[in-house]
Amino acid sequence: MKNLKYIIFTFTILLAFGCQDQLDLAPESQIGENGFYENTSQVEAAVIAIYDGLQNVPLREFALTEMRSDNTRTKSSEGDWAQFESFDVEPTNLAIGDYWVANYNVIFRANRVLENLSVVDDASLRNQFEGEAKFARALAHFNLTRAFGGVPIIDKVIIQTETEFFGQDEQSAVLAAVESDLASAMENLPSSMPFGRATKGAAQALLGKVRLTQGNYSGAESVLNTLISSGTYTLMDDYRDVFYAEGNDEIIFAIPYLDDDANESQDFSFEMTVGGVVSGLNYVTDDFNANYSPDETVRTETLFNPLVPAEVGKFLTASSDARLCGNDWIVMRYADVLLMYAEALMAGGASTTNGSALDAYNAVRTRAAMPTADTELTKEMLLNERRVELAFENHRFYDLVRFGVAESVLSAFATANGETFAPTDVILPIPQNEINVSGGALTQNPGY
Repeated sequence: MKNLKYIIFTFTILLAFGCQDQLDLAPESQIGENGFYENTSQVEAAVIAIYDGLQNVPLREFALTEMRSDNTRTKSSEGDWAQFESFDVEPTNLAIGDYWVANYNVIFRANRVLENLSVVDDASLRNQFEGEAKFARALAHFNLTRAFGGVPIIDKVIIQTETEFFGQDEQSAVLAAVESDLASAMENLPSSMPFGRATKGAAQALLGKVRLTQGNYSGAESVLNTLISSGTYTLMDDYRDVFYAEGNDEIIFAIPYLDDDANESQDFSFEMTVGGVVSGLNYVTDDFNANYSPDETVRTETLFNPLVPAEVGKFLTASSDARLCGNDWIVMRYADVLLMYAEALMAGGASTTNGSALDAYNAVRTRAAMPTADTELTKEMLLNERRVELAFENHRFYDLVRFGVAESVLSAFATANGETFAPTDVILPIPQNEINVSGGALTQNPGY
């Protein structure tokens, strides 16, 4: 792990999770970095600490994904944030540094659990903990490799002298490690868990996306078909309920937050909406509006803030303190799975007449009261549907990359706005601080 503060600083874990329906992430106990895990409750506390670490990941992820696409922009091109909308991200950018640290913190916490599983006597619970840790480790490595390309694979707790872990691994190797972790997680995770904890379905959905990213369409089709056929998840009747009736049947995995809680809230809702007199992030672009069908009615009031249409409407806060927001972050939901399934059946082609692909696509369109596809689904139709249905949920940039059109779409968008998108902009620079800490074992990505 490249940010060594997670090796040498004290690691806080949390009181074990009991039988609550919601994840309680409030810190209530600590085990030092050199402490010993002696029983099941201590290991479970470490499992819950993984989820606590995950809360830091989405805080500014929208800058790396939505603002680095044709979907959103800053309110007034301020500071480091403007680098994302101009496709000119510097290695010293604070947001990419924080994102790197947040994900490797999750990986560290997951590895701490995995190295202490032997003290868990109950085999079923031990398997579950292993599945949760490997799911989180896979998600964090997947986040990192999509953002930065080749990154270090950290599959154990390391110390400062283990410099063989400091350099980058090829993206193909990182994705293979992610797939291995998810295969194990699928075997060990139950189908049902308290909201906010990983399940077998979450591992299946993420594995489907990993395989699509690798161009393994048949593998993606297989795992996504299994998930769909399980009947575990369903589309909500009301699109708005996906975001404002939290913990609903469409959510496959989400990161929970609590309103007005100094420890368990988030402020991305503030940045996407209230912002400030000058500040404000993740505001809707003119390009998104220009490509938004006038026939859209069902999704409109949720996509945009009805009071300020330039603001994203999916994460309007109900908190009394605008910076202590409780909107959950949805990592994966069933509509995404249906559209990924159609993508897998299209198998990289320009179109498909496959009936199952049409059914999956049409299910999402029907919920939105939009026209359906009768005989053919094209790549353009599918990409456009993903853009609207999953708007502002941090999918757009990686969808463009996965569909093989990032350079053409974003070059045109950049040119129209007086900017330039280069082929090397498909991945971000390695944070300069991490290169410095690694003693040069990490090398900068081309173009930066």
